[in-house]
Amino acid sequence: MTGICVHVQDSISCYIFGDTGHLCACSPGFCASAAYPVHERIMQPSIRSPLPFLFPQPWWLFGLVNFVVCQLFALLAAIWFRTYLHASKTSSFIRHIVATLLGLYLAFFCFGWYALHFLVQSGISYCIMIVIGVESMHKCCFVFALGYLTVCQITRVYIFDYGQYSADFSGPMMIITQKITSLAYEIHDGMIRKDEELTPTQKGLAVRRMPSLLEYVSYNCNFMGILAGPLCSYKDYITFIEGKSLHMPQSGENGREEVQHERTEPSPNPAVIQKLIVCGLSLLFHLTISNLLPVEYNIDEHFQATASWPTKVTYLYVSLLAARPKYYFAWTLADAINNAAGFGFRGYDRNGVARWDLVSNLRIQQIEMSTSFKMFLDNWNIQTALWLKRVCYERASFSPTIQTFILSAIWHGVYPGYYLTFLTGVLMTLAARAMRNNCRHYFIEPPQLKLFYDVITWVVTQIAISYTVVPFVLLSIKPSFMFYSSWCYCLHICGILVLLLLPVKKTHRGENTHEKAQLSRSKKFDERENSLGQNSFSTANNICNQDQDIASRHTSLKQ
Repeated sequence: MTGICVHVQDSISCYIFGDTGHLCACSPGFCASAAYPVHERIMQPSIRSPLPFLFPQPWWLFGLVNFVVCQLFALLAAIWFRTYLHASKTSSFIRHIVATLLGLYLAFFCFGWYALHFLVQSGISYCIMIVIGVESMHKCCFVFALGYLTVCQITRVYIFDYGQYSADFSGPMMIITQKITSLAYEIHDGMIRKDEELTPTQKGLAVRRMPSLLEYVSYNCNFMGILAGPLCSYKDYITFIEGKSLHMPQSGENGREEVQHERTEPSPNPAVIQKLIVCGLSLLFHLTISNLLPVEYNIDEHFQATASWPTKVTYLYVSLLAARPKYYFAWTLADAINNAAGFGFRGYDRNGVARWDLVSNLRIQQIEMSTSFKMFLDNWNIQTALWLKRVCYERASFSPTIQTFILSAIWHGVYPGYYLTFLTGVLMTLAARAMRNNCRHYFIEPPQLKLFYDVITWVVTQIAISYTVVPFVLLSIKPSFMFYSSWCYCLHICGILVLLLLPVKKTHRGENTHEKAQLSRSKKFDERENSLGQNSFSTANNICNQDQDIASRHTSLKQ
């Protein structure tokens, strides 16, 4: 094939088109664009198809359409599941069977025989738990599940996918890996470790018996979360399947439980409709605006040579802002599916309003208005942040922040850009934490000074986040270093100077308010649990104080 290749990217699929307009290399989810010069990878229509965004070829958006159709089917199935297979009408056995079969149907429809990896990974992990025993199975399951995921990512990206189409089955495997490892640690905590050895979080999530094979596969492969998650705790899922949600105590003032008797089951319809509206707006924004602001333009030679520094900073922020709606769409739609099935109810607030954010994966307003690195990350991919905390940060014997970022990079995939992003994230997190601990208390009063501080920290946070995640979008080494070199590595240098010049305070590992609300629902599941404590929480990205932590998570208590 001759002629320039045009790289077109959407939220699910990346393809390389030649001058003849046909597919020449790439695959959904991950792209082979590293093989092409940067100037040949542009987010524009093909020459032979002048308006593909308005009149797309069927194969051009196949991955995106396939995902959306399957998720809409899952949404309809969720409504049917809640209406006709409600826990009050049928047994948990039937609900497990139907949820599993629908999930596997969607998996095979979307990914074909690649979906067998989901069953293989889950099946072998279950065998490890049974054969090895609870004493050491948590470590073995962790190594196997993460290793299996990594092998699949390597083979899919570097062996099978260059020059041919295949579905991105590694996405669902990332969620299944989270579930396998989380449950393994929860079983170990519940069946081996003593209660006094556990943190309040671990105690509340501890599983006291080995799940059956049906329960295990249903938890990993149910139709509500098979395509886009999000992660949920095993106890929350079993509580939903068995219909015990309404009998759970709800968190009240200061984290105390308030048992609410004879409360009617709240309807998820308002929450589902609201989330579907957000999905529609996010998808519309992505299809119309996002493609006009490619992140790759930040490393365009002409742009670098002619643009002023204010222009570079502005475009960096705007281009990364435009890249986020595809995640808003996918995660909010997944949340709506869970809610439509009746899963995700987190009790009532002090005003008696039902909250349907138990498994929500993001808070858009807090993300866009974040005034600290931690506040951003605490509201972005929330369930993954909780997974990293529970399986790594809380259990790391040394350098928990570094270990957590490394695990996050390995879990995300094998592209070098991921590792550059998360290594940069370690530096930014530690530097931002040091700045906050040493400076914030000078700007609390008066309110005008606090407002000025908030504006400055918002600007710095948004620039730092955008600067950090550019390699995550570009994926490969060369364009990532081209971007950082065009910025003279200025934020890396600033971060190092901050760590060298300012004292760094040690942080304490505890739990946050959102987890207290989740755990209050789990404690009734096991009557041996004690009341949850009021410890403060600092995750791997601990920059904010308790006030921001409460505001940035799914707030269940009001200070």
